[in-house]
Amino acid sequence: MFAYLKQFLFDRRPTSESISFPTDHLGKLRSAARYLSFAALSAVGAESLIENAVNVSGDQISIGQTVVENPDEIYVITLGKAGLASALALDHELRGRITRGICISLRKLHPITSDWQMFGGGHPVPNSQSLSAAEACFDLLREANNKNALVIFVVSGGGSAMLEWPVNPDISLDDLQQANHVLVTCGATINEINVVRRAFSAVKGGKLAACAPNAQIVTLIISDTNPGDEASVASGPTLPLPSNTISASKVVQQYQLESKLPDSILRAIAEPQREVKSNSNATHYVLADNSTAVAAAARAASEMRFRVVIADDISEQEISEGCAKLLSRLDAEQPPVCVISGGEFSCVVRGEGRGGRNLETVLRCAPELEHRNEHIVVLSEATDGVDGNSRVAGAIADNRTMERARALGLDASEFLARSDSFAFLEALGDTFGQGPSHTNVRDIRILIKTARDCDEGLDFGVLEPLC
Repeated sequence: MFAYLKQFLFDRRPTSESISFPTDHLGKLRSAARYLSFAALSAVGAESLIENAVNVSGDQISIGQTVVENPDEIYVITLGKAGLASALALDHELRGRITRGICISLRKLHPITSDWQMFGGGHPVPNSQSLSAAEACFDLLREANNKNALVIFVVSGGGSAMLEWPVNPDISLDDLQQANHVLVTCGATINEINVVRRAFSAVKGGKLAACAPNAQIVTLIISDTNPGDEASVASGPTLPLPSNTISASKVVQQYQLESKLPDSILRAIAEPQREVKSNSNATHYVLADNSTAVAAAARAASEMRFRVVIADDISEQEISEGCAKLLSRLDAEQPPVCVISGGEFSCVVRGEGRGGRNLETVLRCAPELEHRNEHIVVLSEATDGVDGNSRVAGAIADNRTMERARALGLDASEFLARSDSFAFLEALGDTFGQGPSHTNVRDIRILIKTARDCDEGLDFGVLEPLC
């Protein structure tokens, strides 16, 4: 069964096999951008992160910088888009020492062993499995608490909807689903969304870990939030709310959600939030975040002899503003240059089309490239492997994209108006990715600029073995 699960995981993990090595200059730049995105994703794979963080030596277990001597009982909960990969990695590293494990990921699979329970939580809205997973976690934590046991959490992005339990019984699953749909499509940042989610949840904001105050809890985090904001990953089931957090009511007012959220949700938001006490026996470590992926792409670009600019101030803007800033930053730099940006633009859904932040970023940039004097490539990718409601991770555009689109009778403005960036870019063959990557550290955007038809001392040799 372990071999079956490994095959399921690794067959879907992005590879470099789709990277080609064309002879024309613009084609080389497209391949280079794909290679840089592959380097970024390789640096944040959950398997290698867990392998580096967890070490067993005799009766001693090291988890991050925490050393546990001869634990009698070990309980594990893995949650989020990296849930399956993390469960497999921990089961391997701990070598049969896990008492009970719960894996909450995108899809319910056969258990790794009889000691594991597997749940396919909903995303981006909770489902019945999300609730069943919460009940199982409550039960596991009660048992771990009674035994003063070691509990290892691995928390990753996407877990907010995969694990849920309402703060009071008058909130139905339908209410939870409606509230999450409203929140993820209103244009709010991930931090603002999570603030509201915590207000009507019995597991978020440290409430889940509070069920086991006598246990020793170590949380490993693969973060899809800003540095220092790890309490927002999966809405922080093991970490108390920061004291300076904006109130849920203010977020609701700012985005005018009063008429869109269910009454039961609004009542929960209006109630005073109970204080969650910190567990003095708990600690956490961030294994990787967006900066890890950005830095890996930057290293790879430097090795190819690009001058690298990391635009870390272009991260969470409204998408039209963010795209304009990216292109402006690129215009200000002399070629050959690679501008790298991470984070998540806010992107309001305007129609019934398919796509997400990354596909829309590429489609918004494409019309601006056509008449520039330099050769330019723009790539944007969701590190979780699925952009919005599309089936792909991201897309790529260059100076020739709009010419090719016109030949097919495609009008970018029409597709943008109905949030249908996937259909536009898929028709051109400019999308990539094959589904979940089993990790998640937000998005990465790569812009490359060179003089036309001039390698300018760049080294594309790294691409040749990938052909």
